[in-house]
Amino acid sequence: MTVASKLVKNGLKLVYKLDRQEVSAGDLQRQVLIQLLKKAQHTQFGIHYRFEQMLDSADFEQAFRQQIPIFDYNRMHDEWWHKTLAGESNVCWKGRTKYFALSSGTTGASSKYIPVTLDMMRAMRQAALRMFACLPSYDLSPDIYAKEWLMIGGSASLEDLGHAYAGDLSGINARKPPLWVRKYYRPGTQIAKLKNWDQRVTAITEQAHKWDIGVIVGIPSWVQLTLESIVNHYQLDNVHQLWPNLEVYVSGGIAFEPYRKSFERLLAKPLVYQDSYLASEGFIAYQSRADAKGMKLALNSGIYFEFIPFTEENFNEEGGIKDNPSILTIDEVQEGLDYALVISTCAGAWRYKIGDTVRFTDLKNAEIQITGRTKQFLSLCGEHLSVDNMNQAILEVEKAFNVSIKEFAVLPEQTDHHYAHHWYIGCDETVNPEALQQLLDKTLGIVNDDYRIERSAMLRPPVIHLVPSDSFYNWQRNAGKLNGQSKIPRVMRGNQAEDWKKFLSGQ
Repeated sequence: MTVASKLVKNGLKLVYKLDRQEVSAGDLQRQVLIQLLKKAQHTQFGIHYRFEQMLDSADFEQAFRQQIPIFDYNRMHDEWWHKTLAGESNVCWKGRTKYFALSSGTTGASSKYIPVTLDMMRAMRQAALRMFACLPSYDLSPDIYAKEWLMIGGSASLEDLGHAYAGDLSGINARKPPLWVRKYYRPGTQIAKLKNWDQRVTAITEQAHKWDIGVIVGIPSWVQLTLESIVNHYQLDNVHQLWPNLEVYVSGGIAFEPYRKSFERLLAKPLVYQDSYLASEGFIAYQSRADAKGMKLALNSGIYFEFIPFTEENFNEEGGIKDNPSILTIDEVQEGLDYALVISTCAGAWRYKIGDTVRFTDLKNAEIQITGRTKQFLSLCGEHLSVDNMNQAILEVEKAFNVSIKEFAVLPEQTDHHYAHHWYIGCDETVNPEALQQLLDKTLGIVNDDYRIERSAMLRPPVIHLVPSDSFYNWQRNAGKLNGQSKIPRVMRGNQAEDWKKFLSGQ
């Protein structure tokens, strides 16, 4: 082990040890809420909702729940964030916001401008440091801590709004990486600032032979496309022929498992996989131990969490929230149930419904899995099919037919009085569509009782459309969303579904 790698490893161990305080999740969250309320009490939002009185309440947590409504992006923007975006100070958070993360998610057509305050940037760096401080608990080679880190994300070239800048969150972070990783950061800010994704991948590929990469960070689909470009350019059997010290892949944004099979074909040896949950609104969770089934919520990183049980009592069939939903704190949740995530943050998001659904896998360690999006559950006739269910079915198909499925999307459609799910599956290998349909249908019935019941009633068998994998990326390229951070929607409805079908018919 080199002196440099030993210093880094020891430093990470110290951070990890300091972060193991025996404080309950509920107490940590109450401390965070107090800090948020104090910092924002003199903002326009804090004055309007009487934060100062709330802090003096005998039960400030309950007062917070009673006095502030649930916001989605449109309501938050229309009532408050439009002022922040116009350059006003002290709207929802103290001071003026210098950065805005552009996010259209997987369902929205137009970009959302999510405030990214200096306090939030600091909180995200702290959460990232806590996540990487967990690496010494994995079985890694001693010198990994002095190897280079390839971070693949959106462009670091930002839109100048005059009083602020807007762009991909990963691009905002790439402009000024944390001090502790700056020396090892690749591809470097010059390449990261390239706006065009294809140009950025080409530049990374051309420089790849100069680097000694030990860690890769990024959304699975874009990381895989980059590694494929490198392997093809240098005519390699696998990427380890160029980067023999590559040991760690930090995944985020979407579930990694559907990509694992095709991803690992690019490798000569297994990697250590560490999952993360970084959204435009903040660093939400990270995998803190090798054997964990879920990710540990970042309970003391500027985010206060609340949870809405994802049930028919609280949500309609389109994933919209009903009036007066049941809302729980982290002290009140249970393992194994799906919850819509609500956050309040040091970027001025208040009781903000982020759109994701999560499930607790380990309450003691406050660990969660992402199960989908509130708008991407399928329930045409009561089947309540989640993205997690879909991923499980795709994994079974890959295993049974020994194929790689990089991307897929499902379109719910109604014909007469019957319903069907149209599956568009990106597969470049030969597979029998009828056999695939039967296995997919069978697996969905096993993992979801409601699906099995509805298949005997109103729901018809799934309709399979096998398409080239590149169709999904070309569709995004055509829409100007090929950027290293966007995600393929697993469920398409309305205009998005029509755009997808028109694109395929015109290929």
